Amino acid sequence: MRMHRRWQLIFLLFIAAAFAVPAVAQQPAEPQSAAPATPPKPKPKPKPKPAAEAEKPAPAKPPAAAGAQPKLLGQYADWGAYTASPGGKKICFAIAKPTSEETNPPNRPRNPIYMFISTRPADKVTNEVSIIIGYPFKPGSEASAQIGTTTFALYTQQDGAWIKNAPEEAQMVDAMKAGDAVIVKGESAKGTQTTDKYDLKGVSQALDRVAQECK
Repeated sequence: MRMHRRWQLIFLLFIAAAFAVPAVAQQPAEPQSAAPATPPKPKPKPKPKPAAEAEKPAPAKPPAAAGAQPKLLGQYADWGAYTASPGGKKICFAIAKPTSEETNPPNRPRNPIYMFISTRPADKVTNEVSIIIGYPFKPGSEASAQIGTTTFALYTQQDGAWIKNAPEEAQMVDAMKAGDAVIVKGESAKGTQTTDKYDLKGVSQALDRVAQECK
């Protein structure tokens, strides 16, 4: 397991806070193992989106949290470069939403899905890959990220996923910079199989901008 898991989970909440549209079909009906960190929010019924909008989602935008309003450094195709200072610690990250999402069984609702690559100078962390999958993962399960012919194993916790083997993280980022797409697969706590595709156009430029801001 990675050393900064607690910080990672906090950062996942930081990114996901403004997009808490419940995915009812994926959530356990009566969770009893742990109380939620914050009071439950209303569960509005998601409105259907036009087909054209579904095919080309709007660029990902992170929320404000703990008084740390993220600042857009630049938008590069589907990838946005941002900086923020939650808890007084400066972070920089590139973030994108998938260009396509599939579930098996089909049409299972999910919360918003994101991939982001963060740099945290205070923690001496550079280009850490994280994924918000949009549902609670099956406990003890692994996810995967495929770029070309190379597949990277991801460990999971709650609705987050990270590279399982730390030495492979730099390899994954290099593969993303050189690749066309990354395919992320996972399994929900209710057994739904998911496949998400992220377009990698612009990720290299976004990471260059992140590196300039958080040296």
